[in-house]
Amino acid sequence: MLAALLPDRGVIRIVGEDARRFLNGIVTNDIERLVPGEARYAALLTPQGKIVVDFLVAEAGSEDGGGFFIDVPKALASVLAQKLGFYKLRAKVTIEDLSDRLGVMAVWNDQGAVGHIQSEYGLCFADPRLAALGSRIIVPPQVAGEAAADLGAGASEPAAYDAHRITLGVPRGGEDFVYGGTFPHEADLDQLHGVDFHKGCYIGQEVVSRVEHRATARSRVVPVIFEGGAPMQGLEVVAADKTIGMMGSAANGRGLALLRLDRAADAVVAGIPITSGGVALQVAKPGWAAFPFPGEAKAAE
Repeated sequence: MLAALLPDRGVIRIVGEDARRFLNGIVTNDIERLVPGEARYAALLTPQGKIVVDFLVAEAGSEDGGGFFIDVPKALASVLAQKLGFYKLRAKVTIEDLSDRLGVMAVWNDQGAVGHIQSEYGLCFADPRLAALGSRIIVPPQVAGEAAADLGAGASEPAAYDAHRITLGVPRGGEDFVYGGTFPHEADLDQLHGVDFHKGCYIGQEVVSRVEHRATARSRVVPVIFEGGAPMQGLEVVAADKTIGMMGSAANGRGLALLRLDRAADAVVAGIPITSGGVALQVAKPGWAAFPFPGEAKAAE
């Protein structure tokens, strides 16, 4: 088991008698059914249905003071806190950006799921996106090493966790998709338990529901495999000189790319090389993907 403090993650806390109802009314997942010790993957969207920021929401038990802790990209923590304050209106909630005091540590196992963990050093919860991603601990950074040792986890680097995430094919906002310009289906939130399609209204819900019911997600972040050096993040992905997407994060011969599924499928079936920066890419379906993958449907015809 390995553990790494993630310096790019921040923490927001929301408390108050209206906190649950307030969050449930604006984010993509169902917070009403969340219980202490568990987390939900969710996002705040624009009214047009695009992702402002995605995050993990964990509920704390009474022994941890209650309320909800949001594990969010640190660079966007203040933005999210301001957005939440804008939607607060008369709700009885207090919103605090605690990123200067609290951090997020990932705990994972390259050979499989970590299972349930507990620590006296901070709030623990399993990553709700994918069991193989492991667990997280919201912890003061200065005691992260002690918390890892208490769990019997070996100290590791953030880059090692990022490589683990990439191997599993899980997108990361700001690297694999653009905040403010990407719909939840494109970032695979629907596949990674980030959207509840049965809950009540939230910001951007109509657009998300329309894409779901019409199955009109034309682009998605998908895993790719390559040999040699990785293509630079942000480079175009092309097939026969036709742009079909954009390269995202990469490590150890694996990467993620936001691709037009139809164009990628045409290239796969026709045997046309898919490349980025001159590097050949092979699309690779992750085990969690339930959508038609490039080449599958046409190959089966």
